[in-house]
Formats: sequence, structure tokens, C-alpha cells
Amino acid sequence: MIRRHFVFSALTASVAADAVAQSGADLGAQGAVQDRPDWATFFSKADAQGTIAVLDARSKTDAMFAYDPQRAARRYTPASTFKIAHSLFSLDAGVLRDEFQVIPWDGIKRPTEAWNHDQTLRSAMRNSTVWVYERFAQQLGNQKEAAYMTKIGYGNAATGGSKPFWVEGDLAISATEQIAFLRRLYANKLPFQVSHQRLVKDVMINEAGRDWILRAKTGWSGKIGWWVGWVESVEWPQGPGFFALNIDTPNRLADLAKREDITRSILRSISALPPA
Repeated sequence: MIRRHFVFSALTASVAADAVAQSGADLGAQGAVQDRPDWATFFSKADAQGTIAVLDARSKTDAMFAYDPQRAARRYTPASTFKIAHSLFSLDAGVLRDEFQVIPWDGIKRPTEAWNHDQTLRSAMRNSTVWVYERFAQQLGNQKEAAYMTKIGYGNAATGGSKPFWVEGDLAISATEQIAFLRRLYANKLPFQVSHQRLVKDVMINEAGRDWILRAKTGWSGKIGWWVGWVESVEWPQGPGFFALNIDTPNRLADLAKREDITRSILRSISALPPA
């Protein structure tokens, strides 16, 4: 099943990559973000405070929408959404060979049971296994991490503060910047091997149907919850629907399901995600 998804990804990306690239990797070239105050209903229904940015690349004229555009432009810690970029850095540096490499568990028991085993790239992404990426960070070093982030324009590219720097430290990125990064990844336009970009996209698969795929990653800092990614379909040869949501999580674990619930509802409201 995963292999079918991987082939489907390559086919859809090859059809749409040129169209996505021609419209510009920098979202700033698209003009003003269109405010969607009507999306407040979805946040109110979930009793959540936050923002969502959506880039609809399904037509020739891309449209960038946001609920609370000011917050969409504000930077927050990316938390585990950074694992997307971090995986690319690790593959490029040779710290990680491929999706089959076994990353040995250190034997330390952690609260999440799925973390207490050997990991691969796929399981570490699926389970959001923090210790795996802390090990990658140690092997890469702050200087190389910062250089990679600067190279791709990832947020403020900061590695200072408490560790891990992408959860407790100084790294910060906005919802609109998340989409700019994801857009380049979708089109294989980041400065990394195409095979590495395709691999990372493959392990981002959350859900798929006969002719569509949802690729995404959650993140949670304890205070801010994220869900970022895109939905692609063979019915949308021009490009996918990109999204980046962040919300406050004052109720901590009780708020985490709201990330996907709100996003899915908004995407379905614009026919960018199949019905449940």
C-alpha cells in the first residue's frame, strides 16, 4: 500500500510541480492574504483560539486565505512540525541513510509507549518520537542546523534557548511561512536531493483514498498546537490544497484533537478534502 502511495506521489508531483513552481515559491509574491472571518465558526464550535492559513493551488490563480491573518503571520515554536525539515537535514547530512535504517532505542523509558522501541524514519514521524530527533540534532550540531534553516528560509532559523530548540527553545515560524516551505517540498524545489524530498513526503502520509492523499504533521509545544500539510488529488493537476493551523492549548491534551477537527472541517467546506 505504501509503495502505491509513493508511486502516486511521484506521478502527481511530476504533473503539478512546474505549475506550482511557476507561481513562485515565495508566498509574498501572491499579494495580500484574503481574510476569512467566516471560518471563526469552526474555531468557536471547537472552543479554540488560533489561526489557519490555506493556499488553494488547485486553480491557475492561487488563492491564499487565512482566518486571523495577523496571527497567521506571527511566529510560534514549530514543535514537531519541524520534523519535516529535520528529516531532510538528517538525510542530506548522512546522519540518516533511508527509511529502513534502524535507530536503536537508548533503553530509557518515556511516557509514550510507542517511543520505547527501536525506530525508523517512518515510525519516528508517525509516533513523533522526540528522542530520535534529539539524537539527529546532537549529531548535526547547532551550527549546521542553523545553516540548513537559513538556506531554506525556515522561520527565524534560531537554535538557541532550551532544548530541544524546536519545542522549548528559540526557533519560531509562522503559519504562512510553514506553507511556503511545504509548497517547495511538494514541488521538489528545496535544495536537497529529489529522492530525499520524495521520501519525506512518503512518510508524511496520514490518510489516502483511491485518488487523493493527505500528507501532514502535527506539533505541540505544550502551549501551541499545530497541524500542517496538504491534500493532493489526481483531480487537481494544477496543485494541492496546503494548510497550516495553530491553536492555543490551555487544556493541554484535551485540546489536541481540535487541531485536526478544525482543519478538516475548513478543508471540507471548500471541497479540498473528501467527506468523512
